[in-house]
Amino acid sequence: MPKFSIWWMYLIIFASLGAMLYFDHRELSHNLDTMDEFTKIVESGGVEKIVIFRNKKEAEGVLSKAATEAEFKADERAAAPGAQGKVTVKFGDTQSFEKKIEKWQHEGYFKGSISYEDASDYSHILWGFGPILLLIVAWIYIMRRMGRGSSDGVFSVGKSKAKVFDKNNDQKVTFKDVAGLNEAKTEIEEIVEFLKNPKRYTDLGGKIPKGALLVGPPGTGKTMLAKAVAGEANVPFFSMSGSDFVEMFVGVGASRVRDLFRQAKEKSPCIVFIDEIDAVGRARGKNANMGSNDERENTLNQLLTEMDGFGSNSGVIILAATNRADILDKALLRAGRFDRQIYVDLPDLNDRVAIFNVHLRNKKIEPELDVDLLARQTPGFSGADIANVCNEAALIAARRNKKMIERQDFIDAVDRIIGGLEKRSKILTDDEKRAIAIHEAGHATVSWHLQYANPLIKVTIVPRGKALGAAWYLPEERQIVPQQALLDEICATLGGRAAEELFLGHISTGAANDLERVTKQAYAMVVYYGMSSDLPNISYYDSTGQSYGFTKPYSENRAEQIDREVSRIIAEQYERAKQLLQEQAAGHEELAGILVSREVIFTEDVEKIFGKRRWASRTDEILHSAENATPPPFEPEAPATPA
Repeated sequence: MPKFSIWWMYLIIFASLGAMLYFDHRELSHNLDTMDEFTKIVESGGVEKIVIFRNKKEAEGVLSKAATEAEFKADERAAAPGAQGKVTVKFGDTQSFEKKIEKWQHEGYFKGSISYEDASDYSHILWGFGPILLLIVAWIYIMRRMGRGSSDGVFSVGKSKAKVFDKNNDQKVTFKDVAGLNEAKTEIEEIVEFLKNPKRYTDLGGKIPKGALLVGPPGTGKTMLAKAVAGEANVPFFSMSGSDFVEMFVGVGASRVRDLFRQAKEKSPCIVFIDEIDAVGRARGKNANMGSNDERENTLNQLLTEMDGFGSNSGVIILAATNRADILDKALLRAGRFDRQIYVDLPDLNDRVAIFNVHLRNKKIEPELDVDLLARQTPGFSGADIANVCNEAALIAARRNKKMIERQDFIDAVDRIIGGLEKRSKILTDDEKRAIAIHEAGHATVSWHLQYANPLIKVTIVPRGKALGAAWYLPEERQIVPQQALLDEICATLGGRAAEELFLGHISTGAANDLERVTKQAYAMVVYYGMSSDLPNISYYDSTGQSYGFTKPYSENRAEQIDREVSRIIAEQYERAKQLLQEQAAGHEELAGILVSREVIFTEDVEKIFGKRRWASRTDEILHSAENATPPPFEPEAPATPA
């Protein structure tokens, strides 16, 4: 037997209404316009019966066979045996109409019967109750969809929005797709091994960590690493963002957490990945609601309960990613919830080479492209930045109608990403151009004569982005930074302002960005690193990220000492920069002249003027070993702001 459905009832109702309308209009009847027409039919002897509808003040005359054929001669049904037509006419006053009937009877025109009835108009019923029926049907339809928990129903607002990737998914990511991150992959491979062969660990009484937190700067591949774990383990993978839990409705976040873990338990063993968990995992008690109900905290409480509550989540492993681990709640980070914190750092040189190779796999590049040199040109770049460089280089090559991507395209792509588009259409006066050249030459001259200053790559006075000029350097990738390196960096950054004062006789707003960076660096030396003669070995840095609120961890007298030390450091390095520029005034003038005429200078131009640097470094060897005579630009270490 077919399964009963409520839609059958809807079909029967609409079919009945349609049938009533159909048969109502299929009768041999029509309305007369005037009473004279009705009187003419009656006086011809064609009316056998008169029905008076009192509620509508309407009379219906039942016609004889002959009158039916005469009145409906255009209708084929009138000739059928037993066909009987009807005519209807409106009358004004009932008593007057009854007197006419008496007159017809007295004169012998009408010998039939008279009856009184109340009219039943099916169309009137339809128009009166049809809209109500439609509203009832629409309401039943909406309620049934809500009951089924459809994706767009109101009752589904508490359902989890997690995307599920299983072994049948075509978009499978493995560790081969994740370049670099060797240490992070080594640490997280244990989770994969447990999911593949749990008996190996449980036989020894070991337990796999319930959760692992991936921490690192943006763009370093945390999300891709989590997907690779699911791809390698060949288990279902639930992916969800932390912001997906929170809605404007109270209790929705907690409901979605429960639904997410319910689905995960049904498909265990599996992996649940929560991206940007800081959206719901922020430390409790520090919100701006001042004690009122906080939906985010309710969601966090439910998440804590599900991760380590009374229920068993066997086979469900939680992975989460954030770049703000310092603001997460301590209860979330404790052992038993997130047992491990895996730091995904920015890629080093070898990792950048591997990342370049991954992103260049499907691109047409020139055979002699030096990937190692590209990796050395992009210090501090994340995996996402490198992917952007490769894509931008492909777009530049296509714009130039090339058949393959060349080294110069990658150089221009790095320039484009770091400094922005060149604005050669921007009009500069000769005085502005000379001022910018003197400023940038000051950076180049001072940095060339400092031991720990980063090697100069390129200086330009062509407007790019918001800057009217910029200096590109290749920073050394140091693990620890000595005090003298910080002082040399401050001195080199102040070289532009010092050159303006010495060789122009006045200063300008072009050093605004330089002064901002120098001030922050000097404060970091005094307040964070304890690199001060008056305030040695003291640090006010809070590594927990809890901050000090509205109070400072030191007195007003100590604040004055800090300000004096910062001013002293900056003043000493400024005088040092001026002294170096005075000693190298001739070289600086020649360098500024080349900048004015050519608008750009490279390492070999500075080397011809000042000679080779006294302090050779690994970076210098790389630059001298480059085959191209004009080294490419790199990430600017001390860019100049508009002069």
